[in-house]
Amino acid sequence: MNTFTLTRLLTRKRALGESRLDATQEALPLAAGEALLRIDRCALTTNNITYAAFGEAMQYWDFFPAGIEGWGQIPVWGFADVVASTVRGVEVGERYYGYYPIASHIRMRPERVTPRGFYDGAAHRKTLTSAYNQYTRCSNDPAYDAASEDYRMLVRPLFITSFMVADFLLDKACFGARQIVVSSASSKTAYGSAYCLHGRHGIRLIALTSTRNRPFVESLGCYDAVVAYEELTSIATDEPTVDLDFSGDESLRAGVHRHFGSALKYDCFIGSTQNTDFLRQLDLPGPEAKFFFAPVQIRKRNADWGYEEFNRRFNAAQSEFIRRLSAPGDPWMRLVQSRGFAAVQKLVEALHAGRSDPREGHVVVLAEPVQSAGMSMSTGFSGRIPTESALW
Repeated sequence: MNTFTLTRLLTRKRALGESRLDATQEALPLAAGEALLRIDRCALTTNNITYAAFGEAMQYWDFFPAGIEGWGQIPVWGFADVVASTVRGVEVGERYYGYYPIASHIRMRPERVTPRGFYDGAAHRKTLTSAYNQYTRCSNDPAYDAASEDYRMLVRPLFITSFMVADFLLDKACFGARQIVVSSASSKTAYGSAYCLHGRHGIRLIALTSTRNRPFVESLGCYDAVVAYEELTSIATDEPTVDLDFSGDESLRAGVHRHFGSALKYDCFIGSTQNTDFLRQLDLPGPEAKFFFAPVQIRKRNADWGYEEFNRRFNAAQSEFIRRLSAPGDPWMRLVQSRGFAAVQKLVEALHAGRSDPREGHVVVLAEPVQSAGMSMSTGFSGRIPTESALW
């Protein structure tokens, strides 16, 4: 019976900067209803560390169980190629964008197969958020461009949150606020939100960031003011205010609440790479912090606008944002591409420790180069979908 080598990066759940490689020989052929995808490349940002930090509270560890007590697989967004399939409509050689483990391969059970793609119907994923179970067929997505894959997988999972946070606040008329304070303002999700909100309805956007990242945040131009964390109390409190919390720092949250007091109208908590406590009650003045979960707002807008219109609006905004990120001569983000699982280990450690450069966007190529055409279960599929294939 044929076998293939499954390589996985496992992360210690209680020490997210610690990881190890695990390699096992897996048997073929596939069972009926299964497909095997070889994961080609993935993006790594602080967003992925947030998935791990909230792995238990938000069930992110449950998507790709490691099967080893105390260890998990951090989910990432990326591209994979089908190398074996028993499912009609999911063909060998097809390329899919979606939510994957940091691994060489993934065995899936494609269901609800359409020209747009499929959902993974694995039993353990049935009760999990469906948005993370959907895989997009690159060859049938009109916005797909093979040359911009790295930008797409870096930006899409972050910008969908940015876009939906901005939409949520605008949908709520910013809770009557005239200014929005954005913490961890150098993060890509934060300045993506600011990009979507900038110049809307006279709202003033105030960036909170570290002294080290202040020059970068000022260079973006999508915030009306940039304030270092230690200067928080310099912000005027005579305007109704929303706190857009991308830091998860409890002492900062306490400082915001105490400084703005009754002027604080809403506290929107997005996530954290450092604090693994799930919004503990801190007995603070002002409104209770509320966790923002993008799929809830996505469902609302799908109902309000319809699926096609929602995608049209999002894709247009995302394309515009990518053009700004990659603007020749003045890019907001510099692509950094690495190769192999050792590179992933170093990146996870650096991202968890907060040592990442906000100007950089990291992409890792996981698939090893192959020497011959076709599929070898020791190396994987060598082919790529032609460049004229079309995804978002």
